[in-house]
Amino acid sequence: MTLAYLSTPLLGLVDTAVIGQLGDAALLGGLVVGSVLFDLVFVTFNFLRSGTTALTAQAYGADENDELKLVLLRALAVGLGAGLLIAVIHPPVLTVGLELLGGSPEVQTAAREYFSIRVYFAFLTLANFVVLGWFLGLGMAKTGLLLQTVLNGLNIGLSVLFVLVLDLGIAGVAYATVISEGLTLLLGIAVVVHRLGGIPKAPLAAILDRSKLFSVMALNRDIMIRSFTLLFALSFFTARSADQGDVYLAANAILEKFFLIAGYFLDGSAVAAEQLVGRAIGANYRPAFRKSVRLSIQWGFGTAGVLTLFFWLFGENIVGLMTVNEQVRAVAATYMMWAVLTPVAGNLAFQMDGIFIGATWSNDMRNMMLVSLGLFLVCYYVLFPLFGNHGLWLSLLVFLSMRGITLTFRCFKREERHYAALGLSG
Repeated sequence: MTLAYLSTPLLGLVDTAVIGQLGDAALLGGLVVGSVLFDLVFVTFNFLRSGTTALTAQAYGADENDELKLVLLRALAVGLGAGLLIAVIHPPVLTVGLELLGGSPEVQTAAREYFSIRVYFAFLTLANFVVLGWFLGLGMAKTGLLLQTVLNGLNIGLSVLFVLVLDLGIAGVAYATVISEGLTLLLGIAVVVHRLGGIPKAPLAAILDRSKLFSVMALNRDIMIRSFTLLFALSFFTARSADQGDVYLAANAILEKFFLIAGYFLDGSAVAAEQLVGRAIGANYRPAFRKSVRLSIQWGFGTAGVLTLFFWLFGENIVGLMTVNEQVRAVAATYMMWAVLTPVAGNLAFQMDGIFIGATWSNDMRNMMLVSLGLFLVCYYVLFPLFGNHGLWLSLLVFLSMRGITLTFRCFKREERHYAALGLSG
């Protein structure tokens, strides 16, 4: 799973780098703001990936083959409907989002162009969430690797072509993403049909089963709130960066890529935990649950340590590759130390998210996220007036670490309660 996510941070680096080569801090800031806006909309439906993985894994662990097809079909139906809804209602969302995130007029113009192209193809993004989540729930990590590699490999190649060769600017990055998502979805559907031996079919009544839909909606609601809260925190970080000017916005955006890069590596063990914990819960097998938790945390901290060392040694080189603007480089060097620490600070939260999603203990995950957000905001309003951008970065690290600590405490409580209710001890 780490390999499956490896190309995603590389895509973010390439998109930032190709725009950075144009030498315009406003365009780089516009790419960041446009991406954040897009994520703000789609985080609402991110459950289509993680929720599909958890429910597929539990059905697989319980040996319910018919439910495997139904999980896929329900999620695809939701994704299609949501994509069409987003395309229809996006104008006011874009207007309000740009107002909240701020930035100079040049930044907002670039962000509007990027967002307006991608939003009409929202259904492609959501359908790819579903297909990837379904394969991950089945433990088909090699297929997940294939889909992610095709998606991001195409995206990288097309971004370079459209921006640096055809000179399409920020629109070229958006077009590259849309085309890549469409081709990857076709490939994913072809693999699904091959895996099932035909096009998956089920009675409409089974797809719309009320009890199943209620349980799915409860899970999706909590994951949605958790994801939206996380993205709100990152968007707040971006907005407060924009308040300090285009140079600070661009520098913080580049440094934030360090955390996003680390996140995709750490997501490898976290997504593996979703699948393995989901199987253990579906099969009611406590030893497998405990082993999955332990290995997820161990692999996560090992990966985080390596990433922190790498960023410490090569951070300035990475920044140099991502922008030619000397002011942005200088500001990024000043705050580099905070970005270097983000993998270790955030690892436990990543692993616990995977564990709680796989077990479908979504209400605790939601609640601890809200607690951590409150602490983040308190830290910002205390530390930023005292330490400026250093205070903003320190507040982000507190947010990341407290999510992991609070979820770990709740994990031990929920495990005991869950298996005690089944009459299983030890």
